[in-house]
Amino acid sequence: MTLKNIFTILVVILIFVRCSTNPLDVDVSNVNVKIGFVNLDSILVNVKGEKRLEFHHTHLKKITNIYEYNLGYCIQMANSSDTGFVKSLDLYLEDPYIKRLEKRIAEKFSNLSPYKSEIIEGFKHLKFHFNKGEIPENIVFVNALFKSNSFSTEQEIGIGLESYLGPKTDVIKELPQEPFYEWIKEGMEDKFLTRDAICSWVMTHYVEEEDGNLAEQVVRWGKILYLTQAAYLDKDPSIIMRYSDVDYKWAIDNEYSLWKYLVDEKLLFSINELNVKNLLKEGPFTIGLPEKGPDRLGQFLGFRMIQKFMESKEISLEQLINTPYTEILVEYEID
Repeated sequence: MTLKNIFTILVVILIFVRCSTNPLDVDVSNVNVKIGFVNLDSILVNVKGEKRLEFHHTHLKKITNIYEYNLGYCIQMANSSDTGFVKSLDLYLEDPYIKRLEKRIAEKFSNLSPYKSEIIEGFKHLKFHFNKGEIPENIVFVNALFKSNSFSTEQEIGIGLESYLGPKTDVIKELPQEPFYEWIKEGMEDKFLTRDAICSWVMTHYVEEEDGNLAEQVVRWGKILYLTQAAYLDKDPSIIMRYSDVDYKWAIDNEYSLWKYLVDEKLLFSINELNVKNLLKEGPFTIGLPEKGPDRLGQFLGFRMIQKFMESKEISLEQLINTPYTEILVEYEID
């Protein structure tokens, strides 16, 4: 074998190794994160009598923002510091629907350990890529009465367990058609729970909010979703997108058509708020595009942009989030 042939083989091997190495496939066995878990919903239901007031004062101090959000916005209960709180809580928990809802939550989530472990693992991955990145102090499981499935404050993440009971659960099926449309109920799967927790935190603490044109916001969403994928490399991209397998395949098959539509309609640099919402917000489908396709196709396109950008670059995730959207946009190509 000639020296030239050996050199050629070595080059091919190096190219193969480089292309087959996933920068997100990292060893986090030595990464430590400390996160507390509070099942606020279970405590609200199971603590009785005078202990409720003691619990109220304790958690008002321990997880102030989540606690006040859950009581004030979700349950809409006055945050009184006396026995009035206990009476309000009694009335709330005596509601027949709330009783059945709480029963289904207790049945479905009798063991939260798998979800806790997966959340810890996700944040280990984020910590690996962002050594100085913020990690939540507490994950708080609540009954948010369908106001929010996952929401982040400065220190905590609140997870509304009722939003992950599954669309076939009786208490979910009997929710009114408005505003709980079928497409909303279909998304109430527990397979999205840990994905939503990480995505909510990334959106709030890692990727800055943008009020710019459509392309800028599309790329921002791409970064959010890519970081969520970095936390959960083993999860299918359809889970990261919150799509069904069918919807994700449709989006992949129509990626070029979506891009062409945005270019032809001169929407990429649009600052029209309606255009931005139509392509990024949740819904039964993406307004302006075929109804057989999924919603949030602008988010999907951003996710694909970042995936392809990172395949061609050797940069860290910290460098990625600081990369201008224009640099990502100009390098986007569809195979």
